[in-house]
Amino acid sequence: MTSYQLLLELDKRFPRVYLSETEKSESCKSSSLLHNELVVVEEAWSPFSFGSNVSSSEKEDNDKNSGLLDATAFHLLIEDLIKVSEEANTEVLESKLLRNMLLFLYLVNVLEGDFVPRSLAFTENSDWITLRESLLNMILVSRKITYKGLIKDCLSAMCELSRFSTDNRHDGKPTETEAKSTEGTENRHIAIAIALPDVVKCTCDAVQKLLSMIIELDSFKKAADLEGRTTRADGTRTPAMEIILDELTYEKNILFPFFQAFNKPELKLDMIVQYLQKYIPKTSVRTRRSTDSIDGSTFGGVLKCFSNVNNAKAITKKISTEVAQLLIAHAFQAYILLLSQRYTESKEKTGDNSLPDICNDMISAFTCIKKTDGHTGLLPFAKEALFTASIMLSSSS
Repeated sequence: MTSYQLLLELDKRFPRVYLSETEKSESCKSSSLLHNELVVVEEAWSPFSFGSNVSSSEKEDNDKNSGLLDATAFHLLIEDLIKVSEEANTEVLESKLLRNMLLFLYLVNVLEGDFVPRSLAFTENSDWITLRESLLNMILVSRKITYKGLIKDCLSAMCELSRFSTDNRHDGKPTETEAKSTEGTENRHIAIAIALPDVVKCTCDAVQKLLSMIIELDSFKKAADLEGRTTRADGTRTPAMEIILDELTYEKNILFPFFQAFNKPELKLDMIVQYLQKYIPKTSVRTRRSTDSIDGSTFGGVLKCFSNVNNAKAITKKISTEVAQLLIAHAFQAYILLLSQRYTESKEKTGDNSLPDICNDMISAFTCIKKTDGHTGLLPFAKEALFTASIMLSSSS
């Protein structure tokens, strides 16, 4: 733990990549604004090694001796996080689990420190090379790992960590076996038991941060590709968002824990809207009465679709009423968080709907969902969302 904190402090004081404000060139003297210049400290130490100047066997030996990690080692570390419940629910807690999570936390911090300045520089000058050379991109393009497998393992790790964090067994109290152990060993086990829940939660957040950075990198790459700034050497890969949505569609057992754990409101809202959009009925024939078209690409459009009993029945027949309730409730939660963070309501996020419209449509949507299945009532989380919508609607009137 001390080593982890020391490494974080060193990275904070001596960043490897940062932005430096410099004056505009002579041709831009008419503007008094400064621009950010990306500074990469080439001689700075990095925990990652992606070089190819030596043979693979020689490089592997050097990495083992130096403690550096490549893409394979990083992927294996994520796979180890999936085993958190299996390794922690033993009579004696091993320090290896805590060590692996702290190592992952540190590596994600390194990736973030390298990626964020590069992404800010890209938004200013659209220089794709700066992002191509990022540590995150170097991991994702590595032939040593399977890109889709990495994304899927991140999902599994996040769900397992989330499940484990809700386990009351590790609440800082020693087990019977720990209580009977020697004093030195007992103190060590108690210390690990106390630290574990908080580290698990932080590790779950770190996995989310990693996925968010990958999704952001995909969007930057798409923008660079549209501008003709990418080359064949960049290759092509399925966007992480598509892989996540496919996995959530076919692996129903991770659907609830994923959205329960995922706390990035903007991405969460986008994911749920895209997920539900696949099941919204497409109107093949428009009549004179069907002048109001439903835009299922926004949260407001999704709610309006569910506000029609026939549409709600068609959707819940494919994904069940429970899934529909939880997804809409989580989407509403993300929507409220976005508003609380003072995000500007845009067509991409909420359509042209105001908060009272969204609340009205929420009530209408849950009313129609309830009518589709008389045997299934509203779930507790859905009731909370419905109660929140009612309170907000009454306070805005």
